[in-house]
Amino acid sequence: MDIATILGLFLGIGCIIYGIFDGGQLSSFVHAGSIAVTVGGGLACTIMSFPLSDTIKAFKAIPLAFKPPRFDPFQTIQLLVELSQKARREGLLALESAQDDIKDDYLKKALELVVDGIEAEMVKTSMQFEIDSMVVRHSTVQAYFKTLAAQFPAWGMIGTLMGLVNLLKNMDDPSNIGPAMSLAIITTFYGSVLANYICNPIATKLQGSSAEEIRMREMIMEGILSIQSGENPRLMEHKLKTFLSPGQKLQYESMVIKERERGAERELGSAQE
Repeated sequence: MDIATILGLFLGIGCIIYGIFDGGQLSSFVHAGSIAVTVGGGLACTIMSFPLSDTIKAFKAIPLAFKPPRFDPFQTIQLLVELSQKARREGLLALESAQDDIKDDYLKKALELVVDGIEAEMVKTSMQFEIDSMVVRHSTVQAYFKTLAAQFPAWGMIGTLMGLVNLLKNMDDPSNIGPAMSLAIITTFYGSVLANYICNPIATKLQGSSAEEIRMREMIMEGILSIQSGENPRLMEHKLKTFLSPGQKLQYESMVIKERERGAERELGSAQE
């Protein structure tokens, strides 16, 4: 689970509960009709705006907002460097045996193209097409939640107007004005909470995950093209590190140094035996 999402979720719930009970009561914020108008109306308009398949995809994507990033740039760079070293020692055809150990389908398909002897320009075009297709899929899901974020406050306002109409019809009884007004504006509260606490954060989280995946795939594409051209593995590693942030570069260098030290210790232990 992603710690930031869980932390933000519980912090937001705490703030809302504190605001409700600070001089108020929970029953004042619960009204079935207002929930039906706000949630039902917002969902209905959004479902109308997209194909049904996009609605299914969007709801399936919600758990992704609670998962940590599944991409490890450090391991990916090391894997590409190892593949490059193997290709320089044994040739590109030797990479065929390494495909079974690779879990990333994008990388595996790219290696298949290289092993099959496809020209570099075609390999690059094919990999870029996959990235572009992924961007379109991800953008659709993000747009779905952004549309929900726009629709919920709008339907909250519609619910408020409906409540005001009922309020004005019963102006002859002043004792009902306060409760009726409270009920009229509760839909606006629901719409604002759903948009700013649920939908917008999910859209932003998915957008960040998508950007990270795009960056990783572009890094893989650069590494594959370097391997195919026979580029020096160290030069390729330096090039791939440009995809990392300054903090990630320091972390990667520290990890590489530790691995070299462990490798030297193992070699020393083997020599002593």
